[in-house]
Amino acid sequence: MIFGKSTIKTLSLLSAALIALAAFGTTSFAADDVKIGVLAKRGADTDLQKWLPTAQYLSEKVGKKFTVQPLTFDEVPLFLKAKKVDFFLVNSSMFSDLRNQFGGEAVASMINSREGKALNSFGGVLLVKADSPIQTLQDIKGKRFMCVKKSSFGGYQMAQRELLKAGIDPEKDTAVFKEAGTHDKVVEMVRDGVIEIGTVRTDTLERMEAEGKIKLSEFRILNEQKDEFPFVRSTPLYAEWPMAMAAGTDPALGKQVGEALIALSADHPAAKTAKIVGWSAPADYAEVESLLKELKFGSFAK
Repeated sequence: MIFGKSTIKTLSLLSAALIALAAFGTTSFAADDVKIGVLAKRGADTDLQKWLPTAQYLSEKVGKKFTVQPLTFDEVPLFLKAKKVDFFLVNSSMFSDLRNQFGGEAVASMINSREGKALNSFGGVLLVKADSPIQTLQDIKGKRFMCVKKSSFGGYQMAQRELLKAGIDPEKDTAVFKEAGTHDKVVEMVRDGVIEIGTVRTDTLERMEAEGKIKLSEFRILNEQKDEFPFVRSTPLYAEWPMAMAAGTDPALGKQVGEALIALSADHPAAKTAKIVGWSAPADYAEVESLLKELKFGSFAK
């Protein structure tokens, strides 16, 4: 087949465009969009639907188009380093670690919701099947253990800190140590008997039960802490997730976003879809940094 010069030129331009699109990765944002990278702890589709109304709310309040990009644990630092996101919504330890590496600043902190209560902190849960012979933290030795990800704050690091205090290194003292990638998968693997012990963040079990995926009665909580906190938990509580602006984001835009989030009412569709009460002024993440230094995690390894 013989192409004319104009056809060859068109094909060359098309090839260049496709190469540029591939180099950009999986995003498809317009250049003037304000991009929010969201850690997809329950999977891309679930978390995209969860945070889209928040992006729409910010678009209305700030006067710019906000878009959501669900990211895996591994993708978050890559997108920040490449300056592909203007804001990022991640767990508290990831925020502290990423801020230490790339800069950035929290503009608001999440206020979670459960049974009508506003919660600005969360914890970790160590779970086994209800009929498991595992009764104490010491019983974890030699068993099959699964976390969400080593970089998951509620889905590993909180429990890791408590286990190390008890003289147990979950990465060395267990027969199997695996990362699931999502909180839901950890719960399902414990329920199905593939793994003997799992750890997830607080509210995961309750939300999965509300969605009809599991029954709480199928599980037992290790090292359970009982107080007024409305979720089952095994660890102390830490400050909730922050919405943070990336380094290089216009501080004036960061201020607008923070103010808009703090003004979000509990009955707004954005809050209801995200299953939160709303947002507060940025929390103090000093104790989170203390945990990361203690665990020598990420940029705090040195």
